[in-house]
Amino acid sequence: MRIKFIATGILAASLMLGSCSTPKNVAYFPELETGSMVQAAQILEIKVKPEDKLSILVSTQDPALSLLFNLVQVQNRLGQTTSNTNSVGTETNSTGQTSLYTVDSAGDINFPVLGKLHIAGLTREQIAEKITADLMKEDLVKDPIVTVEFANTGVSIIGEVKSPGRYEFNRDHMTIIDAIAMAGDLKINGMRENILVMRNLGGGQQEAYRVNLLNAQELASSPVYYLQQDDVIYVEPNDKAKRETTPNGNTPYTPSFWITLGSFATTIATLIITLTR
Repeated sequence: MRIKFIATGILAASLMLGSCSTPKNVAYFPELETGSMVQAAQILEIKVKPEDKLSILVSTQDPALSLLFNLVQVQNRLGQTTSNTNSVGTETNSTGQTSLYTVDSAGDINFPVLGKLHIAGLTREQIAEKITADLMKEDLVKDPIVTVEFANTGVSIIGEVKSPGRYEFNRDHMTIIDAIAMAGDLKINGMRENILVMRNLGGGQQEAYRVNLLNAQELASSPVYYLQQDDVIYVEPNDKAKRETTPNGNTPYTPSFWITLGSFATTIATLIITLTR
């Protein structure tokens, strides 16, 4: 019996020490120290795609002239504002609220006076420069100020995060870290080393990428470190969370299970020794 008690005690102590060890797949960027440098492979800007919505506001020294180039309407037929993205990317003036331009399937918009403009693949700044140049080239306005804002630039974040959902943003550079922060960070059971990002390529195509939040340089080198509109971020549950979906899924991984199993094995071994004497 003494052998049984000693063996059980050793087993219990080993399991308790093992259960107190610090997990290595929870903390972000464990390799970074003070002064560490991380370089993104490419600074990716948001570029216009078909079905995007934009607010484009032209300002001049003559308010009456400015109205010629701005789509202004007080409200739509439902009596609501024209923005369906919580007013992100809209501009208002004394007359009402500027309507949004919707990029068609060919990547074009119909701009007042100038007519059809192809803007797919351009950034906000490039669109503003293009419209400014066209207005001055046609001698329509002198020194116009053109402001372009995205109105429906958002990403969807699902899975093991505190607040899953679609998050709109109005920024030229949006990182995956920024997006995860908006969703309240990952839950403790989120798999940090294998996050899935689905990127919309248009035409019904999406491309899948995997990123690792446990390695800063690897993450910064990923093509999806900087997000694009309509990206989908999925945080998978770790193995522990997956096992919890089945009855007794994590039972074999608990100290009490192994203590009980070890006690049973010790009892059998003691019994065999006693019978063979």
